[in-house]
Amino acid sequence: MDDTFSIANPKIDPSRKPATGLKPDGSPDDNDRVEIGPTKLAFDEWAALGLEIPNLERMRQYRLDRLCAELRKRDYGGIVLFDPLNIRYATDASNMQTWTTHNPARACFVSADGYVILWDFYNCSHMSSYLPLIREVREGGADFFYFTAGDKVDEVAKGFAAQIDEEMRKHSGANRRVAVDRMEVAGVRAFDALGLEIMSGQEVTEHARSVKGPECLKAMRCALATCEIALAEMVRQLQPGMTENELWAILHAENIRRGGEWIETRILSSGPRTNPWFQECGPRIIQEGDLVGLDTDLVGPYGMCADMSRTWFCGEGQPSDEQKRIFAFGHEHITTNMEMLKPGVSFTELTHNSHRLTDEFRDQRYGVMMHGVGLCDEWPAIFYPEDFRDGSFDYLCEPGMVLCVEIYAGAVGGKHGVKLEDQVLITETGYENLSTFPFDAKLLG
Repeated sequence: MDDTFSIANPKIDPSRKPATGLKPDGSPDDNDRVEIGPTKLAFDEWAALGLEIPNLERMRQYRLDRLCAELRKRDYGGIVLFDPLNIRYATDASNMQTWTTHNPARACFVSADGYVILWDFYNCSHMSSYLPLIREVREGGADFFYFTAGDKVDEVAKGFAAQIDEEMRKHSGANRRVAVDRMEVAGVRAFDALGLEIMSGQEVTEHARSVKGPECLKAMRCALATCEIALAEMVRQLQPGMTENELWAILHAENIRRGGEWIETRILSSGPRTNPWFQECGPRIIQEGDLVGLDTDLVGPYGMCADMSRTWFCGEGQPSDEQKRIFAFGHEHITTNMEMLKPGVSFTELTHNSHRLTDEFRDQRYGVMMHGVGLCDEWPAIFYPEDFRDGSFDYLCEPGMVLCVEIYAGAVGGKHGVKLEDQVLITETGYENLSTFPFDAKLLG
């Protein structure tokens, strides 16, 4: 792979504002045409924390370069993206990301030489007018799903496939290998009919997204700071008598106030609902002496994911010995596993050299021991030895990868459960824990 490969910026209409979210003096840009982004509150807080603001133009170029390098590495002529987070990665266009997870009305084509076309929803071309890496915006035509295309799904899919066929011939010549991340059945049939050879787009995008550049990491640090500020407010307001939903709402509100975007799950539970894990927050009233556990799964400013888990003790008293014992095991587990992280360590080694779960916690173990993170939970998945799939992840840790190291500790039929998770950067020499939010001092003991 040619690491020096860079796509030249296209010539654009001067009226199209390539916004950075900042004025030249570093203050927030309030121009009505600027993209969604951080608020003044966020900028002020980040400045107080000494955080650097990412240069969005460099961040966008880095991402597109990585995507194209992965295409060229595999000799693919281009890639077609329907997953809204892959579209976000390739273009930074953020229109209706949650809605299009289940209504695939938007698509993006990226050729191996860096030509980018975005098919957006109808009357939405202005939503990406500030993004200079997008060469063309076409409205409609990619929405070959039944809600919008009805009984003409096949016809719409054929029209879209014809456009992709034209672009592949234009940019890739005789190369008919096109990666696709996911697509409706009608699209697959239409591509096949034109002789387009569909390759795995998920492999391309996951590998491209796995290593973060300097500006991506600045954006991630800002998102994590916003998440931790929200967590601090949750701790401040946590008290017996409030509901789980009321506590969870604080995380949403503080994220949105600072220009964050959404939260992927609603995993917060208290007391007996902390075991088993994955119970969504509800109307239960939190009691004195309860454990309260959550997994943020927060998509913050710049669309960056801040994925941390914490378990807190609620009330003025002291945790029980049992609560502290489970917490201590969870804390030892993630801190021990974190010490394995450095460049050159294989994913297989992480699995087989990891801190071992005791029999007590094995049956209700978390689905992964570690996972990548960027715009969301990403490749790779590092499994526990019990779930290891030989040959699935024969790769090495690289500088710039970010992994979430986590555990759920709760015995089958037990009264308590503990969820802990930190977000960790692989550096040139080892690792840096990007999560700075403290663990509950009472539980840590």
